Amino acid sequence: MNLDQLAALRTPDGAAALAMAAELADGDPLAAAAALRGAGTPPGLAAAALTQAELRRRAAGKFGPDAAGMFFTRTGLEQATRAEVARRRAARLRAAGVRTLVDLGCGLGADAIAAARAGIRVYGVEADPVTAAMAAANAEATGVADRFTVRTADATRTDVTMIDGDPVDAVFCDPARRHAGTGRRVFDPAAYSPPWEFVLDLVARVPRTVLKVAPGIPHAMLPAGAETEWVSVAGDLVEATVWAGPLAEVPRRATLVPRDPSGTTDELTGTGTARPPVGPVRRYLYDPDGAVVRAHLVAEFAATVDGSLADPEIAYVYADAPAPTPYARCLEVLDTLPFSLKRLRAALRERGVGRVEILKRGSALEPERLRRDLRLSGPESASLVLTRVAGAPTVLVCRPVA
Repeated sequence: MNLDQLAALRTPDGAAALAMAAELADGDPLAAAAALRGAGTPPGLAAAALTQAELRRRAAGKFGPDAAGMFFTRTGLEQATRAEVARRRAARLRAAGVRTLVDLGCGLGADAIAAARAGIRVYGVEADPVTAAMAAANAEATGVADRFTVRTADATRTDVTMIDGDPVDAVFCDPARRHAGTGRRVFDPAAYSPPWEFVLDLVARVPRTVLKVAPGIPHAMLPAGAETEWVSVAGDLVEATVWAGPLAEVPRRATLVPRDPSGTTDELTGTGTARPPVGPVRRYLYDPDGAVVRAHLVAEFAATVDGSLADPEIAYVYADAPAPTPYARCLEVLDTLPFSLKRLRAALRERGVGRVEILKRGSALEPERLRRDLRLSGPESASLVLTRVAGAPTVLVCRPVA
């Protein structure tokens, strides 16, 4: 999409085309395009409206009802923060006394909109003119244009301490991790936009800096003295946030956010350096949430269930009793076998197992290939855990604990 197409979509004719496209979004794309053109919509506007209708439908999972009136690019939607995560981050900034915020690389405005709704004055900076225009349109659509303004500029050349003569309390930066032309993921931090070297310097220059980064970021790359928080939503690990300077509260945090806004957010904190005890396989296995694992807080979690590891390098926790916990899924261990396809197949057939879910950590086996090779039939189901115990390839036959 270009600026002219975006401007056309924001006219009365564009709004009508968007409304019609939304009604046709679930049908055949060619038939939808023909229907729009048949209603007198120019081909270019029809194509733009249908694209936005598709993106708005996909964006509903991240933005909720707001998505119906917002504008998106495919790449921008991929990287945009989920609304529930952005709200929580904004609330923490507000509680820390932040009243003005510069959002470097604001994208489509997800985080800026949440901050503005929390009462923070946000100055967005976005290098791409179309994305910047969409962010401004989204500010209007969500009713925060008086507290969230956007300028098209290079983040690396922006004064992050003063905006329009006013001092800034904090800086937020979510470096682009997708190639602008292809939309493919960028794994080299030097190729981020802005690059990681600039981001680290930003932390050094601005006391209160917040960074959104990929959850797989190596711990060695994290700024010294900062807090890093790994966030999962309903069990899906979605991002990590770096809180620098006085915003840092603990070294590491795992935050589990529910999809339902009325649900409870759970947090596990620690140093990220503790090591859990190691022992034999016990009756119950806990599979920790991805945020707990990535934050290196498995030892802290194990302590909450009196658990231990069966292999010092594998993040499955074993305990003698089941305990309710938001931080892990619990399975009862029915059988522990050194891995052997023939022996495993026999054990499952003896139990009448015809359906299996397959979990794995520390195993090179391909779950779908194993499923085919087992050639199972029967009325029962089971959970198979492919792992290592004291370094040896092992399979655990389990059943979930409610």
